[in-house]
Amino acid sequence: MRRSIIAATAIAVLAGSAGPARAEAAVIRGGLQYGFSYLQLILMQDQRLIEKHAREAGMGEVKVEWLTLSGPAPLTDALLSGSIDFAAMGLPNMITLWAKTRGTLDVRAISGMNAHPLFLVTRNPRLHALQDYGPDDRIAMPSVKISMQAIALEIASSQMFGAAEWARLDPLTVSMAHPDAAAVLLSGGTDIGSHFSAPPFQGRELAQPGIHTVLSSYDAIGPHSVSAITTTARFHDQNPKAIAAILGALEDATQWIRRDKRFAAEAYVRVTHDKTPVDALVAMIDDPDIDFTRRPQGAQKIADFLHRIGVIKLRPESWKDLYFADAHALDGN
Repeated sequence: MRRSIIAATAIAVLAGSAGPARAEAAVIRGGLQYGFSYLQLILMQDQRLIEKHAREAGMGEVKVEWLTLSGPAPLTDALLSGSIDFAAMGLPNMITLWAKTRGTLDVRAISGMNAHPLFLVTRNPRLHALQDYGPDDRIAMPSVKISMQAIALEIASSQMFGAAEWARLDPLTVSMAHPDAAAVLLSGGTDIGSHFSAPPFQGRELAQPGIHTVLSSYDAIGPHSVSAITTTARFHDQNPKAIAAILGALEDATQWIRRDKRFAAEAYVRVTHDKTPVDALVAMIDDPDIDFTRRPQGAQKIADFLHRIGVIKLRPESWKDLYFADAHALDGN
């Protein structure tokens, strides 16, 4: 299903993609998902940073629209259909699109965003390691098969059970947006007893007695970017000023978070209406395992795994193959 959805969508886009070149975009449309992983983009929204850099580049009053979606699958559809111009996309999704769109839409990333661990948490006292999961132990995550959480679980399964057993726990996974999955886990009212989560939801979940961590994505992958700012070659090449405005805004937001953690946390609450206390969000930003950085991390390791299991037929020779030249000086891996 992972392959057929992306391939079918790409074919549909290509069938209607021909047309004359357009001038620099007067409207820039960005996509993201729910969660603290997108703090830089949320600060960019709150402070209208893309608009600021666009004015400074002589683009005039550019309108920026933001679309928040429940997981990587709808984000993929939005990017490939042209409903959005760029997306904060999980590395597995970006890498899969890179392989599927080579020579056509040429989807690649222009920057990393941040690096932090994702936790598989559970309320089930019986579950302390992957080998404890049985056929009735459901795991919620943003999207099965293609989300960062899904691939981290597959990599961890291959390490725990053997290389050929990478999909052993896939039948247990259920697609569910983070806010819904957190509500389900905290309520205890369904058969979904685990959530492969993300900040701030994993912090909120772990604060409840009886919920504990089974796995960190860092255990499986090591330090990794959660998302990359991803776009098509067409938008990238036709809109150099817009790309520069996005990157300038992202750099501003990254430095702002480092400089004023409380302001960034307040902006997150202001934009998302999240109920996490500001002090708790500040503590998350202060967590030494959370690094707000544009440096790409972990892409090559994930690409190697996706190639080994046959999700992508083409293996990148370097992480730089997955990123436009805008990111090549960022010392990634």
